Amino acid sequence: MRLNAYLVKSTVVAALGGLLFGFDTAVIAGTTSALTETYNLTPASLGLTVASALLGTIVGAMLAGIPADRYGRRASLRGMALLYLVSALGCAFAWDWNSLVIARFVTGLAIGGSSVIGPMYIAEIAPAKWRGRLVGFFQFNVVFGILLAYFSNYVVGTMGFGAAEWRWKLGVAAAPALLFLIMLYTIPRSPRWLVKKDRIDEAREVLRLTGEPDYEKELQEIVVSIGAEKGLASEPLFSHKYRWPIFLAISIGVFNQLSGINAILYYLNDIFRAAGFDKVSGDLQAVAVGATNLVFTVIAMSVIDRLGRKTLLLAGSVGTAICLAGVAAIFITGQRQDLLVWLLIGYIASFAFSQGAVIWVFLAEVFPNRVRAKGQSLGSFSHWFMNALISWTFPMMAASSGGAPFVFFSAMMVVQFFVVLLLYPETKGVTLEEMQKKMKIA
Repeated sequence: MRLNAYLVKSTVVAALGGLLFGFDTAVIAGTTSALTETYNLTPASLGLTVASALLGTIVGAMLAGIPADRYGRRASLRGMALLYLVSALGCAFAWDWNSLVIARFVTGLAIGGSSVIGPMYIAEIAPAKWRGRLVGFFQFNVVFGILLAYFSNYVVGTMGFGAAEWRWKLGVAAAPALLFLIMLYTIPRSPRWLVKKDRIDEAREVLRLTGEPDYEKELQEIVVSIGAEKGLASEPLFSHKYRWPIFLAISIGVFNQLSGINAILYYLNDIFRAAGFDKVSGDLQAVAVGATNLVFTVIAMSVIDRLGRKTLLLAGSVGTAICLAGVAAIFITGQRQDLLVWLLIGYIASFAFSQGAVIWVFLAEVFPNRVRAKGQSLGSFSHWFMNALISWTFPMMAASSGGAPFVFFSAMMVVQFFVVLLLYPETKGVTLEEMQKKMKIA
C-alpha cells in the first residue's frame, strides 16, 4: 500500500498542532532572563511563569477528550488553533505579569488539547502499516517547532527590539496559529468518530479517500470494535478490564517527564549560562540542540514501524541515563564545561530517538476505540502534570544544587529501562482493533 495525497495532507495539517505545541513549549527559554528583569522575578516566580503554560496543559489534556468525543477530533482541533492564536497575541500585548501568566495558561490549554487530539486524529485515519510513521509526524512537528523556537529566539535577539524583544519572541506564534486554523477546514473527520456517531456512510468514504486497501472490511471491524450497534460508545475508562492500558498510559507519560526533557528545554539558555556561556553563544548552542532533536526524530520515524516502539524505548533509556549522569558530574565537580553541549546533544539525540518519537504513537495505540479519547487524555494528563511539577521546581532545585536534578533524572531512566523491558507490549504493525484483542480487552 502506498501513501496517497489525501492521507498525507490530512496528517500534515493535523500535525501543525504539534509544530505550535513545540514552538510555544520551547520559546519561553529565550525570554526567561528578560522576564526576570522586567518583572523582578524570583526563582520561584520564574518557575511559576514557565509553569503557567504547563498548568494550562494539564487542564487542556484532562478535558480534551470531552469535546473530541462530542464534537469530533477535527472540530476540537479548530478550537485548539483558535486558542493558540489568542494566546500568542495575549503574550505579545501583555500589560503586566498577571496578564502574561494568563495568556501563557491559555497557551497551555491549546498545547494540552492538541497533544491529545492531534495524535488521536492521525492514528484514527492512518492504516496500520503507516500508523507509526504518520503519528510520528506529529512528534516531528513538535521538535521542528522547538527548533523553530530556538532559531526564532536567536533571529529576534539580533534585531534590536530592546525591551520589547520578549514580546516579539512570544508573539510570532500567531502567524502559524492562523495558518493552522485555516487549513483545518480542508481535512475530513475521523472515520472512527463518525462510526461512533452512527455516520457509517461518511466513515466509509473517508476510509476510501485515505487509501485503506479493503475499506469495507476495515469499516466492519471498526463498527464491531466500537460497539456502535450495542450502545457501548460511552463506556467509562476506569474499569478493571482497562487496567493494563491505563498503567501503560500513565507510566509512559510520567517517565517521559522524569527524563527531565522539558525542564532542560525550558531552561536550556539558563543551563548554558550557568556553565559560563554568554547570551548569544547560549542561543546558538540551543539551536544546535534543537537541530539534533529534529534529526534524530526523523531517524526514529524512519525505523519505528520496523524496529518497534519497545526497542526504541529501551535504547533511549540507556543513552539518556548515561548522558544525564555526565551532565550531573559537570555541575557537581565544576569541571569540563566544554563537554556540556556534547552531553546535552547526546541526551537529546537519545530522547528524540526513543521517548520523543514513541509517546504519542503509543498512547494512540493502547486504548480501544470506545475509550481512546479518554485514555489519550489520561496519558497526556500524566505527561503534563509531571511536566508542570518538574519545571516549576527545577529552578529552585538547580539554584540550591546544580547537579542534583540531573542525578535524579538519570536514575529514573534506569528504572524506566526495566519497566519497559518487563511490562510493555510491542504494538508495531497491529491494527487498532487487533490491539484490543491482543491486550485481551473484551
